Amino acid sequence: MNVVTPILQLIGSLGFLLYGMKLMSDGVQNSAGERLQRALSVLTGNRFYSLLTGLVVTMIIQSSGATTVMVVTFVNAGLMSLVQSVGVIFGANIGTTITAWIVSIFGFNFKISAFAIPVVGIGYFLSILKKGAYKNWSEAIMGFGMLFLGLSGLSDVFNPEQLGWLFNIQSNGPLAILIGFFIGIVITALLHSSSAFSAIVITMAFNGLVTWDMAAAMTLGSNVGSTIDAILAALGTSADARRSALIHVMFNVFGTVLALIFFKPFLNLVTFLTPGGEASNIAIRISMLHTVFKTLSTVVLLPLQSVLVRLSNRIIKDQESEVAAGPFKLEFIELSGKESATTHLIQVEKAIADMTDVVTDMFDKIQIGVTKRNPEFIENYEDEMSRVEDYADQMHEQITHYLIKCQSLHVTDKQQNHISNMIQITDELENMSDNCFATIMLISKSIAKKMEFQSEDMERLLPYIELVRQFLQFIRININKQITPEKLELAVELENGIDAFRKDLKKVARKRLEGGANVKAELLYIDIVRKIENIGDNCFSISESLTNW
Repeated sequence: MNVVTPILQLIGSLGFLLYGMKLMSDGVQNSAGERLQRALSVLTGNRFYSLLTGLVVTMIIQSSGATTVMVVTFVNAGLMSLVQSVGVIFGANIGTTITAWIVSIFGFNFKISAFAIPVVGIGYFLSILKKGAYKNWSEAIMGFGMLFLGLSGLSDVFNPEQLGWLFNIQSNGPLAILIGFFIGIVITALLHSSSAFSAIVITMAFNGLVTWDMAAAMTLGSNVGSTIDAILAALGTSADARRSALIHVMFNVFGTVLALIFFKPFLNLVTFLTPGGEASNIAIRISMLHTVFKTLSTVVLLPLQSVLVRLSNRIIKDQESEVAAGPFKLEFIELSGKESATTHLIQVEKAIADMTDVVTDMFDKIQIGVTKRNPEFIENYEDEMSRVEDYADQMHEQITHYLIKCQSLHVTDKQQNHISNMIQITDELENMSDNCFATIMLISKSIAKKMEFQSEDMERLLPYIELVRQFLQFIRININKQITPEKLELAVELENGIDAFRKDLKKVARKRLEGGANVKAELLYIDIVRKIENIGDNCFSISESLTNW
């Protein structure tokens, strides 16, 4: 029982710590994370702005792993360039040090449980006010309290009387340093959180269970172990996304190797920078070590950003399938504890915008076919449009499947409605691609069968097609944005104009039929008019969905 009891208490305390950190991070991300993540997805190329953004985002959401996963996801989706991602990764590495400071400043200056239990209670009662209006922030508050409850439990467990036999590593020699370093790598990789492991190291060091040298070695090791999230997030992604993860690994490994080579001088520098020097609180010293390590690594490597990018390009080559056009893929990367619905939804928005471009390009071929009714149109576009239509079907299938996967994450009611709207818009875009392809096939059929149309009949189609093209451009400009009531009025005007045009064209075609015109040609002409009008209907349905964006 002397062995089992402290181990069980360790497991329970660690569970409180990890769950508290997850609850706090999730609560903040669900409250403010959407704005933060959208800020990440529209970064400029300025390296210092990128660094500052990564720093601020990570400080707020309390997870460099989550930030890095966002970065890899955005690079994979084409929302962020590889160069932009470097600054964000550097900033995230500095931002993650804030957790160690919170633990060292608040965790050991007073009785933790006296502070933590009321915080959990406040968070809970806040969650039941106004039908959960403060649900996300209340979760963050409860997570904050649970984090310190976990620290309190760890503080009780990590003392020489309880677990001294298990952590009896007091040597300051090279072997002990290496052992501590590898312990930091392995445990951080298993926990998927360098912040949680830092809290554990600070607690052990504060209680005298490990020496200053040992705590420093374990902290350095945790920086290498924390790269596991980026590595897992990069599996199965584009070359640039994998390069982004590689740069994150290189940043941490390069800084760690330098710190180990100059281990004693580095520790002396940290001690010098810590108020009180060697007599200072060891918890504060470990936090200072974490911050100095990350900051120095950034200062050294930020000017070498272009060198890191070139090196990553040399190590990870473009695959042939990425150079040539291939089947559309939108893979859902699941990473335990790091999933963010907003990150996934931003990626889907990019895919929807790409699908809109594909459909717009298909529609442009209709105008070419009506203007140039010759065999070259069939030769140039029939097979190509068949492949594009198949590609649009793949996009529809992949995006819908991805959105269904998103529903399995922790999503808010607003995000659930957003997902439903995106599924509907994707359906309409797929229907639009079908209508575009059907129209192109009708034009090809009329050319192949050498159907004769009066020149004025085809000329009447051009302003009709132009009106639908304007509607499609309206959708393209406003896709992934909320349409205002004023813009919806414009959509209604376009829809009504298309309907009126369609009625006039069909009326003229019927008169020609009654006058003895070629039946097959006139019926095909009416089919073309109807298909183009269907595209306008698809545009209007998308406009209505965007009003609820």
